[in-house]
Amino acid sequence: MIPARYAHLLFSLILSGLMSLLVSGIATFRATGLVDGFAGLWLGAWLSSWIVAFPAVLIVAPLARRIVARLTIPSHS
Repeated sequence: MIPARYAHLLFSLILSGLMSLLVSGIATFRATGLVDGFAGLWLGAWLSSWIVAFPAVLIVAPLARRIVARLTIPSHS
């Protein structure tokens, strides 16, 4: 198992991987349609987008957390 201190990195890796998989699949399909070799095109688009998405999530996530904290009211349980 992975130590808990790396949870934010693992979360960012999984989130960026799944989101870039979905977005690149949609973009590839819209650009090419369901052509022969679609899976290979999608895989290439996904890997190159994931290389950008992972560090982007690491940088943008703290900003998104701060924005959410300012837009929401803490619950008092």
